[in-house]
Amino acid sequence: MTKTHYDIAVIGGGPGGYVAGIRAAQLGLNAVVIEREHLGGICLNWGCIPTKALLRAAELRHSIDEMQAFGISVGDVTIDLPAMVKRSRKVAARLSAGVTHLLKKNKVPVIEATATIGKPLKNGREVHLSDGTVISASHVIIATGARARSLPGIEPDGKSILTYREAMVPQDMPKSLIIVGSGAIGAEFASFYNDLGVEVTLVEALDRILPVEDSDISAFVAKAFEKRGMNILTNVKLQSVTAGSDSVLAKLDGDHPDLQAERMILAVGIIGNVESLGLDGTAVKIDRGHIVTDGFGATAEPGIYAIGDVTGPPWLAHKASHEGILCVEKIAGGKDLHAIADGAVPGCTYCRPQVASIGLTEAAATKAGHSIKTGNFPFAGNGKAIALGDDAGFVKTIFDATTGELLGAHMVGPEVTELIQGFAIARSLEATEAELMATIFPHPTLSEAMHESVLDAYDRAIHF
Repeated sequence: MTKTHYDIAVIGGGPGGYVAGIRAAQLGLNAVVIEREHLGGICLNWGCIPTKALLRAAELRHSIDEMQAFGISVGDVTIDLPAMVKRSRKVAARLSAGVTHLLKKNKVPVIEATATIGKPLKNGREVHLSDGTVISASHVIIATGARARSLPGIEPDGKSILTYREAMVPQDMPKSLIIVGSGAIGAEFASFYNDLGVEVTLVEALDRILPVEDSDISAFVAKAFEKRGMNILTNVKLQSVTAGSDSVLAKLDGDHPDLQAERMILAVGIIGNVESLGLDGTAVKIDRGHIVTDGFGATAEPGIYAIGDVTGPPWLAHKASHEGILCVEKIAGGKDLHAIADGAVPGCTYCRPQVASIGLTEAAATKAGHSIKTGNFPFAGNGKAIALGDDAGFVKTIFDATTGELLGAHMVGPEVTELIQGFAIARSLEATEAELMATIFPHPTLSEAMHESVLDAYDRAIHF
């Protein structure tokens, strides 16, 4: 067996891992990325990217139904599901190939294998690969991501009870569908399948859907979903699920009647891929299925780091990429680095209507002891939204009443996932209401609703 030494060995080639490898190369470090399946990880291959391709198809289907309002007549519409899925997979494959190119361009070798961390050495750690090769590295970064979580006694079978992987490559459309869990994944699948004519029931154990969002946002989306014909059940837990060849029977707690549908999607969160990494006997701590790290990816075991979904929520690709960069820069001896601040990671949900947020919710800000000012501006008062024919939704902003700090921003409506970065930049620059109110927003744009929401928090809104 040959041994090759690297400055950094990254286990996992997802949005955290491959970015860490590239940043290491930029800093002159000798890095290697070890990936067992597909570069780009779950996000690129089975999550963020292909789901957005499917959701885009569903949005277009919905837009066709609205064409008459724009003076456009459209004939009979048919859905070619295999072609829709094929395009989604093609998009994922193209971007995975792009990651391969980027690593090659930056001279970062990729080893296709699984990896196990071995014994400590004077200059780092051994890393054992599934092909029998042993390499060593001064620093090992774990970026193995996470997988779908199951409920006790309810195991996905890939036919009647699905995870996100099977839900993205349907062979045919079911007439009815139960989705368990109403976070971002559950909401997006509910929106996709509903737009394609499936009868959707969304089941949530907590008291509202999209429970991590501001309660006003959750309530708005719930009403929008119900208006589209979805059945939403909250404060409900599954007692048991029986899967047949072409149906699923779900028994619920309390007095709720049983639910029956052709298929079920489990969207109840994810759990870190921490098994078989060789962490037994190390000081690495695992809490509820995720690796515990400091603000720069370091674990309690010298020379071993972890980034991305394997370290816990928020389970977002952009968070993983940023953590990868921070981790490598810290290893390289970078100065004046800042760990990701609480509330600094924007979240996006690409259902219809779209949802985006950053920072504290109103309830969280109040609970934290802030005296707050809130602003709210509806897209119904925004010229661009009205022209687009998509004016449902609003922008909500939350400020500290004493300091003017932007504590949180919450948006629901047209293209808000593209708009949220404006508030992310504002928080990063520690902008107060004064700077935001003094900023000139272009007209006509959806972003004007952001400005008006800020103005509204201080009783200065012009168009509301």
